[in-house]
Parts: sequence; C-alpha cells; structure tokens
Amino acid sequence: MSGEPSIFFADVNERQGSFLRRTFVFGGLTALGVTALVGRLAQLQVVQAQEYATLSSQNQFNFRMVPPPRGLIKDRNGVVIAGNRPSFRVLVIRDETKDLDQTLDLLGRLLPDTLERRRAIIREVNASPKFNPVPVKSDLTWEEFAKVNQYANELPGVMADMNEARYYPFGGAFAHVIGYVAKVSDRDVKAIRDKGETVPPLLFNPGFRIGRQGVEKALDEALRGEPGGNRVEVDARGRVVAEDIGGSRTAVPGKEVVLTLDADVQNRALEVFGEESGGCVVMDVRNGDILCMVSAPSFDPNLFVGGIPSNVYSALRDYERKPLLDKAIGGVFHPGSTFKLTTSLALLEAGVDPDERVVCTGGYRFGSRTFRCWKPGGHGPMNMHDAIKTSCDVYFYHMCNRAGVDKIQEVGKKIGFMQTYDIGVGNQKAGSIPSRAWKANYNKNNPNPDSRTWYPGETLSVAIGQGDVNVTALQLAVTTARFANARKAIMPRLIKSVGGVDQPSGAAVPDLPFPPEHLEIVRQGMVAVANDVGGGAYRQSQLGLGDIKMAGKTGTAQVRNYGTGSRKSADVTWALKDHNLFVAFAPVDEPRYAIAVIIEHGGLAGSTAAAPRAREIMRTVLLKDPDMVARMTRPPPPEPTASAETAELEGAAPPEPDVVGAETARRTRQMPTVTTGPRPYLSEPR
Repeated sequence: MSGEPSIFFADVNERQGSFLRRTFVFGGLTALGVTALVGRLAQLQVVQAQEYATLSSQNQFNFRMVPPPRGLIKDRNGVVIAGNRPSFRVLVIRDETKDLDQTLDLLGRLLPDTLERRRAIIREVNASPKFNPVPVKSDLTWEEFAKVNQYANELPGVMADMNEARYYPFGGAFAHVIGYVAKVSDRDVKAIRDKGETVPPLLFNPGFRIGRQGVEKALDEALRGEPGGNRVEVDARGRVVAEDIGGSRTAVPGKEVVLTLDADVQNRALEVFGEESGGCVVMDVRNGDILCMVSAPSFDPNLFVGGIPSNVYSALRDYERKPLLDKAIGGVFHPGSTFKLTTSLALLEAGVDPDERVVCTGGYRFGSRTFRCWKPGGHGPMNMHDAIKTSCDVYFYHMCNRAGVDKIQEVGKKIGFMQTYDIGVGNQKAGSIPSRAWKANYNKNNPNPDSRTWYPGETLSVAIGQGDVNVTALQLAVTTARFANARKAIMPRLIKSVGGVDQPSGAAVPDLPFPPEHLEIVRQGMVAVANDVGGGAYRQSQLGLGDIKMAGKTGTAQVRNYGTGSRKSADVTWALKDHNLFVAFAPVDEPRYAIAVIIEHGGLAGSTAAAPRAREIMRTVLLKDPDMVARMTRPPPPEPTASAETAELEGAAPPEPDVVGAETARRTRQMPTVTTGPRPYLSEPR
C-alpha cells in the first residue's frame, strides 16, 4: 500500500541500532565542528591576537604621503637661485564628493579660472588613487583662499591648504642652466620603467614636481629628498575622521646644490645682452669654475612650475630668436675669426715659421676662385703675430694647407673643440671641425665619389672658422681658458658641491700637449688685438680698471653668400646678419678669467656687438675679485694714441686722429719675447 513505510525492520533492536548509529555520526560531526570552531577562536584570540590587532590598526590608520621640500640651489656665494615659497592651493578628493561635476560647478563660481581647465581637472581626479587629494589650482590669493574656506561646508570633498612651490627669484637669468620643474608625465614614468627600474611612489603624488632641463633635471634625484607622511584615522569607507600627529613622519628635504656661478655676473650678462640673441660663458682659467653661463633671450621658469598656458608656450617656441634654446651649450655657430687662434696653433705644430711673411693685397687666388680678405685694400706684409692682431684672412688662406685640414682638426680637438663636457647638465652639442675622414663619412651615402674627396680649396674656409666648422660658446670659453692658462688642459666645472660634498676641480687635469712657446705666440697675438692701437678690438677692449688689461680676439661668421655684394648688414633682416663673436682673458700678465660671447646675427665685425658686451661682463667679474680691486689702485700706464689709418681695421672704432711716435710704432711691430717655463705669464706689450 502507498501509506506503508519503505523500510521495514524485522525487530525492534534493529531499529534502535540504526538510530544510535545516526546519532553518533551527527553528534561526532557536531562535536568536531565545535572543536574546530573553538580552536580557531582560540588561535585568533590568543595565538594571532597581536597580528590581527596590528592589521586592524593599519586599517584604522594609514599614511598619506607628504612630498618633501625640494633642495635649494645656490650660487658660489650662497645666494639662493632656486628655492621654495609658500603657496595656497585648493584640492579635490573624488571619493568624498557626492557629485564631482556639481562640486566643480560650485567651485567654478568661487574660482572662475578653474572652468577653463575643467576637462583636465576631471581627467586628473579620475586618474588619482582612492581618497587621494588632487590639486585643482595653486598660488591662490589670500582672498581666494579665504573664500574657499568660507564655503567649505557647501563643498564636500574640497579642501584648501598651504604647501611649498618651486620659485626662481632671478627669473630668466638662470633659466637655461638651472631648468625648471613641472608635473610628472606618463613619459617620465615610462622612461623609468623602460630602464627596468621601479617607479618611486612619490612620482604618483599629484603635488610632486620633477626636474626639467638643466641642473633641476640632472640632479633631480638628489634634489627630491625623502617623502614623509601624515598618519590619519579613517572609517570603513576610507574617509579621514582624525589625524594622529604623533604617528606622522616628517619629510626629509632634498640635498642642497651649490653651483660655481656668480649671481651678480649672471644677471649683468643677461642685462648687457639686452634684446640681442646669443650665449656667454665666463670661466676661471685657474680651476675651470664657470662663473657665468647665459643664453639670451631667456624666459621665466616660474611659468612652468604650475603649468604654462599653451598660448604662452607657443609664443616662446615660435619666436625666431628661440628663447627656449640654450645657446651657451646647445646652439652651434661658426666661430669666424676666433678660430684663427686654433689655426695658428696648428700651423706652429706643422712647423711653420711665425716670422714668415705673407703679403696681403686684399685677396688670394686659389684655382679659379679669388678668396677675399675682409679689408679690400689689403694689410700688406703679415707675419703670424700681425695676422692675428689685424685678423688678416689672406695670411691664413696662404698658410692653411701647410698644416692641412687633418692637422687643424687634430689641434682643434686637443684645444677643446668637438666634444662635450661633464659639467652636470646635458643637451650639449659637440660641434664639428671637418677633416678628410669626416667628409668621407658625412657623404658616405652620396653616389658621387667626388663628394667624399677633400679638396685643398675647402681648407681655406676652415682656416678662418667658416664652412663646416661649428662650435659652442662653452667650447670657445674652454679653449680661451686653455690658451690663457698655457699649461693645463683646464676642464669646466659647474657643480661646486652636492649635499655638502665638493665636486672635483677642473684643474686636476693633464698638461696641454703643446709647447709653451707656441701657446705664447698665440697669446701675444691676442694681447695685440686688444691693446695695440692697430688691434682689431683696441677701442672696445679698454677696461678702465687701472693697469689691468684684457687680451682677446674678434670674430665675424657669415650666414649667407655675399657674392659681389657688400658685407654690411644694416639693411638686411635679422636672420641674414652675420654672427658676432669675441673671446678674451684678463689680466694679460696673470690670467684669471676667460670669456666667450656670441651675438647671434649681431652684424658685421666681432667688435661691434660682442666685444663691448664682453668688456662689461669682464669688468663685473674683475670688480668682484678682491685681489683685482686692490690692484686697481695702481696708476694706469699711459694710453697709446691711434692713427687715422687704423680706423679701417676689422672691428676698430674710428680713433681720434694722432701721430704714432716712432718708438710706439717700433714696439707694436716687435714680435713678443717668448716666455718659457712651467707657467708662462703674459707681459704687457712692449
């Protein structure tokens, strides 16, 4: 029947036994479960109590990273040239806002300029970690800061605080050499990962800034410091409910960096450049310290700290004088006649007699072409000393193939060209000096075999610093410092110390691979340029500092083919004018400082724009030297007078008409006495 049980027991004992077995099985399982539960509770409450207490505390309290103050950058005298200043800012925490769009709408009523960056703000907020504050606007005025705090209760997820922002007190004076800081980009993160390194968590902090260009980039890790943290108590949703002051960790500021630059000289250099474009480098010829490294025109690096507007950046980028380019180390220029110093040294190394004379008639015929001298009427008989003094092109046209282009390149490398220097900053250009091998490699893909052959006629342009000769202002300063030192292959130094640790001196270098008497011949030619009345920059080189004299060399580098036209550039556009150069050192009898000035498209003759500026910068350098100031109390020697016929010399301003005495003329024609010994110093022209 359907109502009957499906299991039948034959007797009562069998039914009872089955019940007991089931009871024991379920009872045992229950007891086992209870035992396991009690054991687990005992383990949690007794054995692992401390571990879970720690985890609970970590969930209750967490650290919010605090970026460290960036290390200061100072000049050689302790003047801060890159520091930090207090800055009010407003931040948004996405997870504490009820509606981000609505919050930004309300914030836009208080800070209208945030509406212009609305899309960028939303993108940054959405990309930030959970409960991480994201800066919306920095450098709030006191009125804006007070307004945001006044309406804080109506702005959930919005807070205003004060932090430190990078500040450059001298604006554009140090912009290229120091660089600037800016927000971390995806490219920065990718570059670190591509090197197989772990990206520091600090880089993901929205308030952190990374170094861009110059010293800020080169020493970024040293300047960063160590981040700290604020220990805060949070609820189950991660919202801050209190701050644990005692558990917070103070951030460690970045290391202090001291440069060899002098703020007074740097500012003066940018001032005398005015609206001109170019670069200037000043070096101490004794130890290689760079006192000045200026590129003009410049820009204000403070614009980049908070994010530069695109229209401002476009204006800087598109301006023809290129203010964003560092023309001291990253711009290459033809050196013009300043390169004749190197050519002269190459001729001496090749065995050319410096007393051998070449008659300059205003041109030099080579093959089917006539190479013109800058002075149409010619200079007459010229030896090496006179050729340097008057910058006679024909002398170097006539002599250059005695040395050959390979020798000129070899000497150029040894004296300081065609290389970059470890001064702590990148973006340097090596420049070029051609040779036979250089041309063959440069035109290796040209199907015409003649394009890989060097012709002697090409050496003529190289000899006067044209053609494919390209140098930087830093290289010109290094070579001038080596000519002035005349013993050591001085290396430039920009970083004086990092975190109190001094960097190696530029004087710890080997000797120059040239005989002292060869260097002295070239140096005395530079002395004549600036101190003989027939010198190419006599009038523009008078320092007016007692008996302290300056030696130098002018240079004019053309950027276009004149053909049969005039070299005068008064009526041509800026981009077609010649480059204007001047290199010098002072004092001539005990050299201390070397300078190189390049005026981009400055016009005809190196003394018209470059030499006067070099003189003013050199005066500032010498007036800051206590030894030089003490020396200036000495009575100056009598000034020689100039004749009317020297007014036509390259770069010489028309002097007052006078008659040069026979004794003065004899002294200016006399070749200098060669000084030998471990440290030859220049003497005043006799």
